[in-house]
Amino acid sequence: MPEPTAPAAAAPAPEDHLQRGLSNRHIQLIAIGGAIGTGLFLGSGRTISLAGPSVLLVYAVIGFMLFFVMRAMGEMLLSNLEYKSFRDMAADILGPWAGFLTGWTYWFCWIVTGIADVVAVSGYVAFWAPDLPRWLPALGLVVLLLALNLVAVRLFGELEFWFAIVKIVAIVALIAVGVVMISIGFQGSDGVTASLSHLYADGGFFPHGFTGFLAGFQIAIFAFVGIELVGTTAAETRDPARTLPRAINAIPVRVLLFYLGALVVIMAVTPWRSIDPGESPFVAMFALAGLPAAAGVINLVVLTSAASSANSGIFSTSRMLYGLAEDREAPRSFGRLSARHVPARGLAFSCACLLPGVVLLYAGRSVIEAFTLVTTVATLLFIVVWTVILASYLVYRRRSPELHAASAFRMPGGRVMCWVVLAFFAAMVVVLALEPDTRAALLVMPVWFGVLAVAWVVLRRRGVGARPVGASAGETGREPVRAAH
Repeated sequence: MPEPTAPAAAAPAPEDHLQRGLSNRHIQLIAIGGAIGTGLFLGSGRTISLAGPSVLLVYAVIGFMLFFVMRAMGEMLLSNLEYKSFRDMAADILGPWAGFLTGWTYWFCWIVTGIADVVAVSGYVAFWAPDLPRWLPALGLVVLLLALNLVAVRLFGELEFWFAIVKIVAIVALIAVGVVMISIGFQGSDGVTASLSHLYADGGFFPHGFTGFLAGFQIAIFAFVGIELVGTTAAETRDPARTLPRAINAIPVRVLLFYLGALVVIMAVTPWRSIDPGESPFVAMFALAGLPAAAGVINLVVLTSAASSANSGIFSTSRMLYGLAEDREAPRSFGRLSARHVPARGLAFSCACLLPGVVLLYAGRSVIEAFTLVTTVATLLFIVVWTVILASYLVYRRRSPELHAASAFRMPGGRVMCWVVLAFFAAMVVVLALEPDTRAALLVMPVWFGVLAVAWVVLRRRGVGARPVGASAGETGREPVRAAH
């Protein structure tokens, strides 16, 4: 049990804190942007090749499971409006070690994801400039996002707002074009007619059997990383008690429309067996329709999606470093804010850590090969973070039943669904171990957590981590936390 905290010191001046510069429209679109990632635009081609039409069920299952993770996170964040992010939540409920583990693992999650985005951007730029050195667009993206994020948190919100708008318009346009092509019985140059029968006519719904269905989960899970991003914006969100529930509750609609709707029309227009796993099926569908200009526009859209994901990663990692530095679990310089209330040094450090992505571009035979390796590592790390959120919820329910009873945003299914989702995560780790091209990434996990364990032991010997970050009623002796009504 965490030790009681000392009496709070005088509150720093407001300018020493992160500012609540994110409005409701920012949070809603950040949540949508987090649910539409590079894994959908670039990785869905590979996922379709592995699972066939059953990829629809793959995305539906993952979306269903992660909805409960988000609801658990939302209930806990709103039970204590002093939490700056789910890292604070984990530290307060499970203990300081959980905050350390979650903070640094989530930082590493987004660094790895950012590297995947850098790899993806290089692949998209090659659509227009195949002879351009791969490292040039990768480096340009990192420098551009660093410069933009140094301005103010509101600019981050505006960037994500417009990035998400672009993605939404592109997917809605793809669905609309696909529906028209199916309705008129469009016939491509290969003589294949667009039809919903492609979803079951070639080998059935599970053409590669149950093993193929399971293999589809690897990149499909990666498509959802960032869905928890709203949990890192709690300290910079205006009226979180209203905006967070609205963003979280919209997840099922987003999954149905943006994932299942888009993939249905793609596989109805182009038989799943004809989809190139190394290319974006979104770009390929417009090219098939005889709209090369539209294909170029969609390529720009998927490039924007990768840039959006990298932008989210830079934002969230800098905020995690800020929180870790406040608790002396990261260099103190990461906890200093610029004149614009931005953790500038944390931003610069995270951007520097994205540069190894350039090396990966030359390590494999193709962009999708490098993308698969990196996304598997990221998927495993995000599963760990999501698991910590659920573990925190189970302890929160046991220790603070009065907060759960008072909450206006209770997680449906409660503890039962927590265990169901945890079992699903365990099954996914087994699935990743079965595939040869994803098994190697599992070797990274013991190394990373071994490094964290050594670092935690060193910090404890220095007296760091002796008290929790947040304020949990009944555990710290501090004033009871405020439930959201």
